[in-house]
Amino acid sequence: MTNFKVKPPIWFWIVSVIALFWNAMGVHQYLGQAYQTESWRSALTDEQFEMVTNFPSWLTAAFAIAVFSGFLGSLGLLLRKKWAYTLLLSSLIAVIIQMGYILMKGHYDGIEMTISIIVLAVFLVWFSKKSLSKGWIS
Repeated sequence: MTNFKVKPPIWFWIVSVIALFWNAMGVHQYLGQAYQTESWRSALTDEQFEMVTNFPSWLTAAFAIAVFSGFLGSLGLLLRKKWAYTLLLSSLIAVIIQMGYILMKGHYDGIEMTISIIVLAVFLVWFSKKSLSKGWIS
């Protein structure tokens, strides 16, 4: 059992819970896309559906890595584990690959969400690294 010497501030817990919910929404989106659920399909235009279903399989794999490692990394923050940083870093790399491809292909529909996803992934890597240096996770 780990004996934590440094108590994280309340905002650490708030950010960690928000990160977990954010990444849970990403997992939900991935599962909707992977299984093409009715609720996922109904949220897309025909053009968006055609675009997404024609993405290469490696891009779908990057999506899976991004959301599942982000979710587990956020859970790691709540458990105060240092492996949270590694998982959040792998999530960021996958996000950059996924979103970079989408932007390079000129898919600017929903650019605000695309930018938000990148910014939050960068923030979570920074936050987990700061949490490591402060001794809030170990």
